[in-house]
Amino acid sequence: MKIYTKTGDEGMTSLVGGQRVSKCCERLESYGTMDELNSHVGVLITYCGDASDVEFLTDVQGNLFVVGGYLATDNSEKEVRQGNIVTDEMIANVEKEIDRLQAVLPPLRLFILPGGARGSAYAHVCRTVCRRAERAVLRLSETGVTVDAKVTAYINRLSDYFFVLARKLNHDCSVEDVVWRRK
Repeated sequence: MKIYTKTGDEGMTSLVGGQRVSKCCERLESYGTMDELNSHVGVLITYCGDASDVEFLTDVQGNLFVVGGYLATDNSEKEVRQGNIVTDEMIANVEKEIDRLQAVLPPLRLFILPGGARGSAYAHVCRTVCRRAERAVLRLSETGVTVDAKVTAYINRLSDYFFVLARKLNHDCSVEDVVWRRK
């Protein structure tokens, strides 16, 4: 199979199922941003020394493929394939991971700036791309496309996870969070 097909040279592409759409449509923006987030998570993994963090982030990458596949499928004329949607367990796993990380962190008392250790700074990049992905999915929903509420719940929870992971990565490196102070 060739990697290039030339079928997208004029600004159109195919959804899963064959429907042709503009490369500028909200659906492509939503799953393209998930793909971007997945790539950022791959970079974030390179900054993680804790095997538990790497394992969880690798699971997140797989879940982002699930979300991207769901968003890339025009489900208006057929049932969503089983196993191609976000589950309650996926959301619960993110919540459990947030709780696990927070258990080792000092309480958050002030606003913090993105930064500190390199891994922490990159976790903040993932957090902000995740928030953008969430907005893209919500815009897609506003166009009339039905989006499973578990998709937005998962992405929302995931951005919270990246925030907590950023703090944990600073903690792992004995670097204090960068506190925001108004001058």
